[in-house]
Amino acid sequence: MNARPRRTRIAARVLLAACCAVAAAASASERVYTVPTRPGVTDAYLEVVRDGAPKKAIVVVFVGGLGTIHLAERAAKDRVKFGPGANFLVRIREALAGDDMAVEVVDTPSDRQDAGLTDAFRMSADHATDVRAIVADAKSRYPQAPVYLVGTSRGTVSAAYVGAVLGDAIAGVVLTSTITVPSRVGPGVATFDFGKLRAPLLLVHSVDDACPQSPYAGAARLGARYPLVSVASGLPPQSGPCEPLAPHGYFGMEAQTTSAIRAFMLGQPFPRSIP
Repeated sequence: MNARPRRTRIAARVLLAACCAVAAAASASERVYTVPTRPGVTDAYLEVVRDGAPKKAIVVVFVGGLGTIHLAERAAKDRVKFGPGANFLVRIREALAGDDMAVEVVDTPSDRQDAGLTDAFRMSADHATDVRAIVADAKSRYPQAPVYLVGTSRGTVSAAYVGAVLGDAIAGVVLTSTITVPSRVGPGVATFDFGKLRAPLLLVHSVDDACPQSPYAGAARLGARYPLVSVASGLPPQSGPCEPLAPHGYFGMEAQTTSAIRAFMLGQPFPRSIP
C-alpha cells in the first residue's frame, strides 16, 4: 500500500494535471498592485505577465466563492503563493497570460476583506467602480490592449454584471461554471439580463459539473443564444462538487480549457467541445 499521506497524493496529482497548462508560461512574472477605488477604499490585484512581447489583451479575472485571496497580506510577506487546490482561474493564470496577455486577478476591496464578495456586492455600483479603477490602472501600462472579463463559479456574477456596466470598455466576457441556480447564497446570474451585455460572450462549462448551483443544463440553455464550450471530465474529483478539484474547476482539463478561452479572446477558432 502507498504510505504517502492523502494530501501529498492529491497535491502531486494536481501539479501533474496543471503542468502542461503552465509550461508555456513558466517564466511569467507576478506583481501585486493596489489602487484607490472609492473614498477610503483600495483594491489589490495580482498581475501575471511575461515581459517583452506586446500585449494583445488585458484579462481581468474574478475567482469564485467570496473572492477573498488576501493579496495585500501575501504581498506584505513577499510571498504571493497559492496551494495546489486553488481556484481554477488562479491555477491557470500563467498559461492564460502566455506571452501576449496581461492577467489581472482581482481581490476583494479593503472594505470587504471580512464579508467578501457576496452576490449582492458583485451586482453593485461599488463593485463596478472598483473594477473600473483596476481596468484603468492596467490600461495605463497596456493602453492599446482590449479588456476581457473572465469569471468562474460565483465570479461569473462579477464578470456578467460588471461587463454590462462597463459597456463598450469591455471587448469580451467569458463565464466558466456559471451559477445559474439561485440559492441562499444569492441568485447567481439567474436574474441577469444578458441583453445588457454589449460585448461578445463565451460560455465554458463541464458537462459533468455536479455543483447544484451550476448544472450543465443551465449553461446549455444559455448556449442556445451564445457560444458554449462543453468540457468533458478530466481526472477523478479530489474535492467537493462545487470546489476547484472537480469538473466544476476543470480538474485535469486545465490546458485544453485555457486554450479555448485564449482562442476566443484572440479572435481565433475555438472548439465547441473538449476533447
